[in-house]
Amino acid sequence: MASFGRRFEVTLQEGTALKCVRRGKRTDVACGDKVDVALTGPGEGVIESIHERHTLLYRADAWHEKLLAANVDQVLVVVAPEPSYSDELLTRTLVAADAAGVTPMIVLNKTDLADAAARAKESLQYYVELGYPLITLSAKQNSDALRPILQNKISLLVGQSGMGKSTLINALLPDAGARTNDISTALDSGRHTTTNARCYPLNERSAIIDSPGLQEFGLHHLSSNATEGYFREFSGLLGQCRFQDCRHQNEPGCALKAFAANNPQRETRLRYLIALQQVDRTPHY
Repeated sequence: MASFGRRFEVTLQEGTALKCVRRGKRTDVACGDKVDVALTGPGEGVIESIHERHTLLYRADAWHEKLLAANVDQVLVVVAPEPSYSDELLTRTLVAADAAGVTPMIVLNKTDLADAAARAKESLQYYVELGYPLITLSAKQNSDALRPILQNKISLLVGQSGMGKSTLINALLPDAGARTNDISTALDSGRHTTTNARCYPLNERSAIIDSPGLQEFGLHHLSSNATEGYFREFSGLLGQCRFQDCRHQNEPGCALKAFAANNPQRETRLRYLIALQQVDRTPHY
């Protein structure tokens, strides 16, 4: 139900909550995992094994991996007009969700900021055209637009600090008591309030997992070739470049460059793709 680095909160089938550690002090457990535990004392236990997962969402750089959640059905990427969201971080999260076989959606929060929200919604239409559902709401005013989407699903909320994820949790579950904080207008960023992933049951068949605010989303675990297939606008062009090892930069006969030409959003997304493929994937020791 919650992950605190090397310590975990586990709820047994009968509803008893345990404070647990992983046998061997490993950190390979994610919020949402189904696990086998052995009791070690009153209210305490040790996680002995992890059941097979049907999905796992995580991020990785050259040095380590960060597990976000397991066994989720959909990822809700929360963005807002203030503080401004990172388009590249949004792209990376959507790519990670598609790669993990998890349905991605975009939630535009803070629509009460009318003018700024309208501009953000217009910018997000590009993603709608790519097939990503867009839900618009104001967590402080009314979160009902999200409730039908959460039914009979295990959902994960991800996004930068300050986007309103914890406010959304509190709107959906008034007794949750998720910590919230003001944004820094000087830095145009949010302040971290959620420091660990936590699962909140909505009913017997539905739950929502809140995760710490993201500042980056490494995709080191995806091969450079695989990333192309998860950029939806470019996936149908794979294999059509003149050169098999085309890097989509200065090579003649590049199908992706030709498709992106004179379209600012496609050109930006192609830059994101090239940046991912240029990441140093040599293991560091």
